[in-house]
Amino acid sequence: MQNPFTTTFSKTPEYTYIAIDKTKEILENFSYEMPSESVYKITGVRGSGKTVILAKIEEELRNEKNKEKGWLVFDLNPTRDMLGQIAAMLHKEGFGGSDTKGRSINISATFFGAGGEIGYGAEKANDFFDIGVEVETMIQQAKEKGKRILVGIDEVSKTTEMIRFASEYGRWLRANYPVYLVCTGLYENIQEVSNVKNLTFFRRATTLKTEPLNMIRMSAMYKKQLPVEGDEARKMAECTKGYAYAFQELGVLYFKKRDTETLEDIIPDLKAELFAYSYEKIWEEMTDGDRFLAALLTEKKEYKREEVLELMGEKAGNYSMYRDRLLKRGILEGRQAYISLALPYFADYIKEYC
Repeated sequence: MQNPFTTTFSKTPEYTYIAIDKTKEILENFSYEMPSESVYKITGVRGSGKTVILAKIEEELRNEKNKEKGWLVFDLNPTRDMLGQIAAMLHKEGFGGSDTKGRSINISATFFGAGGEIGYGAEKANDFFDIGVEVETMIQQAKEKGKRILVGIDEVSKTTEMIRFASEYGRWLRANYPVYLVCTGLYENIQEVSNVKNLTFFRRATTLKTEPLNMIRMSAMYKKQLPVEGDEARKMAECTKGYAYAFQELGVLYFKKRDTETLEDIIPDLKAELFAYSYEKIWEEMTDGDRFLAALLTEKKEYKREEVLELMGEKAGNYSMYRDRLLKRGILEGRQAYISLALPYFADYIKEYC
């Protein structure tokens, strides 16, 4: 029997996907004739399911029902010319062509493959070509045909290509074109783009932070797919603390070893996978101040604010700044006056390797 769980980053689980409220919220908004929000930014710690949310939204809007409503879904590669990609995709849908006022768009055979380029040409040497103007002309044509366009971008960061695209997208918003944007990224990367001058729309756009998976839904999935008894399934769900990568990784390991090992035997293997393929990178990307605060929270399940301030000593004045940043990054979770590490066994990783 094939293992129903997967640990491949950026891949949507086919058999073990757990519905997320954020996905429903975005899709419900886009289902209206005039959506109240045009842009969503999805942030969260590595492995928390940002890409899965984006993939499910794209999958839903690509289905036959939404195609009939005029939806086009363009999934862009943020490391390449994004305006060029949109031009190629619109051209493939039949927009542009003879209506491009003497200019032509030549798409090489390798454009959609490995590293190909989109070529632009003008029939008259004295004509100036502007990719932004050309794409806008195509979008106008798409609007006239009753089309609605979703642009999806995974792992946004402050690059020249992203800023070029966002600047043009802001113009499309002002012109009231039916073009919608859903992007994902680490909190700090989203913030860098948000702080770019003249990208006010991006800074003000709705930001959704990934949340822990629901314990009941995780337990039910373990019972269904492994299968295991209810008590065992609940223990497994609790071990993951709702962290999407841990949920999938524990499922993979348990499926492989359930006949020869107990859950307690498998936990060290789970920790090793989390440490090597997730936490090492997360720790590397944290600032010294973030690491300092996180390292103070490894001896108990949760800490009261006054306890942490005492532990911080002379650095207590930085508590709010460190705390807020780690909460936004998904590394901490807060409960009234208490804080704790949000990731399963992250305290063990800090004590053992940091």
